[in-house]
Amino acid sequence: MRLAFRVSYIGTRFFGSQVQERERTVEGEFIAACRRLDLFSDFRKAGFQAAGRTDRGVHARGQVFAFTTENPDRAIATINVQLPPDCWCTGYAEVVDTFHPRYDAKSRTYRYYFSPAPRDEMAMARAARHFIGMHNFTNFARVKDKDPHRRVHAATIGDGDGFTFLEVTADSFLWHQVRCMASALWQVGKGEMEEDAIASLLTGEAERGIPPAPAEGLILWDVDGGVTFSPMNPGDRSSSFLDQLRSHHALMGQVCRVLGAR
Repeated sequence: MRLAFRVSYIGTRFFGSQVQERERTVEGEFIAACRRLDLFSDFRKAGFQAAGRTDRGVHARGQVFAFTTENPDRAIATINVQLPPDCWCTGYAEVVDTFHPRYDAKSRTYRYYFSPAPRDEMAMARAARHFIGMHNFTNFARVKDKDPHRRVHAATIGDGDGFTFLEVTADSFLWHQVRCMASALWQVGKGEMEEDAIASLLTGEAERGIPPAPAEGLILWDVDGGVTFSPMNPGDRSSSFLDQLRSHHALMGQVCRVLGAR
């Protein structure tokens, strides 16, 4: 049976999500947990796949992993027992054998939490609207050999528990795209960049590249793959871990609050 899991994690102690031979990663910990539970022996043969990659220090609320196993009941009942406290499943679903969490994703949503609060949130909200639509993000990402054009469905500035955040939804994103978008909006909020400068930078003509904002404020918020997940209990270890980390500092406290809210 093929299963999809909705996965949350605190990215601080991970060297990104993708498997690396010598570093601790989210996929590496998840695959190791599956092996301990005898859900599969070879993750490639099990068709283990992720909805996307996150960089070192980036968190997730709605990452999606999928794999095929002969022991689905064991996977659902015990995967959170085997996962480390900074990674946990919040939902599961039985999916078709051909389901691929990356290629079947209709859209992805990220949130970036700003700290400290910017001076002019209204200016940031107006500037964020320039991102909506199909644009050339050469000045807002590390493009390399990728097509720099991406379609953004929504880009809004919100406020929760005293924290300002950017929430952005697109078909897909380039490397560092959301962090660069957040960095530009942060400059607008501080009065260091004009709102209309965003539109100018989206022409694709090489200008001053926008540096990415720090990774710790970024959360992979949701992946829409057309899957309805049944809820899962993250377990006492993860809940305790989040409680302890809340006192780390203000921004991480907010990250823990939103990731532990399900």
